[in-house]
Amino acid sequence: MDSMISADAVSSARPAGAEDAKKAAEKQVQEKQKKLKKACADFESVFLYTLFKTMRQTIPESGLLGKSSGRDKYEMWFDTKVAENISEKKGGAGLQDVLFKQLSRIPGMTGQH
Repeated sequence: MDSMISADAVSSARPAGAEDAKKAAEKQVQEKQKKLKKACADFESVFLYTLFKTMRQTIPESGLLGKSSGRDKYEMWFDTKVAENISEKKGGAGLQDVLFKQLSRIPGMTGQH
């Protein structure tokens, strides 16, 4: 009985077949797509933050509230969080979808052509 090999040992010892290679390739493509989507969402968040910061600079200063370092930090934090929240929602502001579609066309970016 010791000379008999179990079916589990045979199946685990065989080399990866075409089906296993296909599954591994699909998993790699999905991981690349996930990373690309995250990068597009992050880019959109940075873009929106820069947009908010620039828009805030167009508002004329009034004498009512003085400018302070605490206020600057708060505005930076607020703009960052608003930009992140917009980007995290499904589809974001739309920029990340456009970027993903365009970058997905580049061979090697997601493993598809």
